[in-house]
Amino acid sequence: MSKDKVAIVTGASRGIGRAIAVAMAASGVKVVVTARSADALQSLVLEIQAAGGQALSVPSDIASSADVERLFETALENFGRVDILVNNAGITRDTLLVRMKDEDWDAVLDTNLKGPFLCTRAAARIMGKQRSGRIVNISSVVGEMGNAGQANYCASKAGLIGLTKSVARELAKRNVTVNAVTPGFIVTDMTEVLSDKIKENLLGQIPVGRFGEAEDIVAAVMFLASDQAGYITGQVLGVNGGMYM
Repeated sequence: MSKDKVAIVTGASRGIGRAIAVAMAASGVKVVVTARSADALQSLVLEIQAAGGQALSVPSDIASSADVERLFETALENFGRVDILVNNAGITRDTLLVRMKDEDWDAVLDTNLKGPFLCTRAAARIMGKQRSGRIVNISSVVGEMGNAGQANYCASKAGLIGLTKSVARELAKRNVTVNAVTPGFIVTDMTEVLSDKIKENLLGQIPVGRFGEAEDIVAAVMFLASDQAGYITGQVLGVNGGMYM
């Protein structure tokens, strides 16, 4: 990618988000990373800088309009533009619907859907003026197929797909593409807490016979954020080993 480009990656403190930020920086992109954990972000920035890349840490809560405004203002103040937005931040509060508390629903929808809305709105204003940009939303396979015990998470990720398609139509004439990636079962801190029995059952649903790695998602994001993907918008790219077709 061009060394003149600037990317914002949310949920960059660990897992898929961290891997995306590292890959973006390695390709020459200036990366602005955000999450709630300032310490984890600073560690990431030092890692990127040690490898010769450029990165800036802006700790924030993306469900907060004020925090999102500060995030994008800081990116512009330091780098002058925003070319790529990766909406990766996400949380879970899993439980069966009848046991789900209001706060379980609100917390997940705030981070997983309101957050991408706020970030996408901020990015659209900048990218629209630039007449160029790439927005990549990290949804989930369960946003397409559903999953018991995850009504809040599935609703948020399905909503993110709808947001992707709508905004893609709005921004296409400004040369801004908006696409979603739907990971299947990816080995991360979030999934490692699952029991061996659950993992075994999940593995049986994956035709390729293995769980995904963060690098599998990184490859899809890097392509959709590249110049080569300029004629692709409003699409949902499943990276799930055939778990959902």
